[in-house]
Amino acid sequence: MAASDAAFEKGLPANLEAERLVLGSILLDDTVFLEAGSSLNADDFSIEKHRRIFSRMQDLHQRGDRIDRVTLANELVRQNQLESVDGLAYLVSLDDGLPRLPDIGAYIRIVKDKSQLRRLIFVAEKIRDRAFIGQDTADEIAAGAEEALLQLGESNQRDALVRPGEIIETFPGGLNAFLDPTRRKQGISTGFVKLDEMTGGLRGGELFILAARPAMGKTALALNIAQHVACNPKDPRTVAVFSLEMSKESLLTRLVCSVGRVNQQKFRSGFMAADERRQLQGALGQIMDAPLFLDDTAAANLMDIHSKLRKLKQQYGLGLVVIDYLQLMSSRGRVENRNQEVSAISRGLKLLSKELDVPIIALSQLSRATEARQGDHRPQLSDLRESGSIEQDADMVAFVFREEYYKRDREDLRGQAELILAKQRNGPTGSVPLLFIHQYTKFENPAAVYDETPPEDMP
Repeated sequence: MAASDAAFEKGLPANLEAERLVLGSILLDDTVFLEAGSSLNADDFSIEKHRRIFSRMQDLHQRGDRIDRVTLANELVRQNQLESVDGLAYLVSLDDGLPRLPDIGAYIRIVKDKSQLRRLIFVAEKIRDRAFIGQDTADEIAAGAEEALLQLGESNQRDALVRPGEIIETFPGGLNAFLDPTRRKQGISTGFVKLDEMTGGLRGGELFILAARPAMGKTALALNIAQHVACNPKDPRTVAVFSLEMSKESLLTRLVCSVGRVNQQKFRSGFMAADERRQLQGALGQIMDAPLFLDDTAAANLMDIHSKLRKLKQQYGLGLVVIDYLQLMSSRGRVENRNQEVSAISRGLKLLSKELDVPIIALSQLSRATEARQGDHRPQLSDLRESGSIEQDADMVAFVFREEYYKRDREDLRGQAELILAKQRNGPTGSVPLLFIHQYTKFENPAAVYDETPPEDMP
C-alpha cells in the first residue's frame, strides 16, 4: 500500500466497499457522476488509488467525454498512473458483476461520512500538536480550533435547490406574510433618515463598505451609526466595534463627546464648564448601559474576529458589526500579493455576514485618485484602494465626502457633508445630505429632514 495510504493503515474510519461501489456505479452508468461529483471530491476517498481514479473521472467529465473502462484507462495512461492504481485488472473489478444501481446516494453518504470523521481526527491531531509545541498562545490555538471545526462543518453543507412554493411554505406566516411588507423582516435604522429611506435599513447578511479619504469622517459616521443602534431606547441591539487603528479609550472618548455634545479638545485638555461635565456624565451613563462592545486588537485577522463574534452572538445576540478598517486587517496563510489578501478578506467578511445573519459595516481607504482629480473630487467606485473585489463582494458601497476639505476658503461649505451611495445591490443609488459638527466629530441629519426619534426599524 502506498505511503499516502498511511492513514488507512492506522485504522482510521473508512469503507472501501462503499468507495468501490461508487466508482463501479459510475463506470456502469456515467450519468450518476453528476450525483457523485456534486457531493464528493477526490480527497473524500480513503486510499490513493481511489483518489486517482475519481480525479481522472472528474477530468473526463469536465471535458465532456464518456466515463467507462476504456476512457478511464486511457486517461490514467496519459497521466502515467495506470500502474499506480493496480492496472486495468483493478478497473475491471470495480464494476465486474455489479448490478445497475438506480440510486447510489446511500453509498455516497457513507463515503462522505467516513471522510468527515477522518478530517475531524486530523483537525484534533493538529490542535494537539500545536498545544504540545507551545509556539502559539492558548487563545490563538482555541480560535484556530473553532475556525477549523466551523470550516469542516460548512464543507459538508450543500443547500438543495428549492421551488418557489417551498420557500413560501417555510416563510414565517406563509403567503400572506410574504406579500405584506409590514410583516417582513425589517432592517435596522442607522439614525440617518434619508439613508434609511434609500436602503430600508441595515439587514443581516449584508456587507456595507463605508469608504473615504483620511480625515473625511468615516470613523465618526460609523460610530454614530453604532451608537444609534446600541442606544436605541425602543430596541437596543448588540453592536461590536473592531478598531485596528484607534485604542478603546479613544473610541470611548469620541462616543462620549459625540453623545454629550462636548468639544473633544475641551475634554482632552480638561477645561470644561460644569454643564459640560454633566452632559458627559449623562452620555457616559447612556453608553455604559448599552450593549456596545469595543475591541482594539491591532492587526486582527478574520479568524480572530470570527471567533469573537460567534461567542458574542451566543451570549448577547448580535445586531451590527463595525470594522475600522479593512486594509489594516491581515489574513492567515500565504498570499501572493496584497491585492489577493484584501480580496480574501472582503470575501471572508461577506461570508461572515451571511453566516451570522448580521450586517457588517467595513470601513475602507480610498486611493489618492480623488485628490488628483480636477474639478469634482467626489469619489468613485474605481477609487477603492487595493482591490476591485471589495466592490464585487459588497452589497452596498458608500463614500463620505466633505467638499469643505478641498475648498477651505468657502465658509458656506463648512459643516456640509454627503454620503454618496455608489452601489446598492437591492435598491437605488444617490446622495444622502448630512451635517458634520466639527467640535463633536459627529454627523447629523440636516434640518430639513432631521427627526429626533427616527424609526427603530425600517420596512
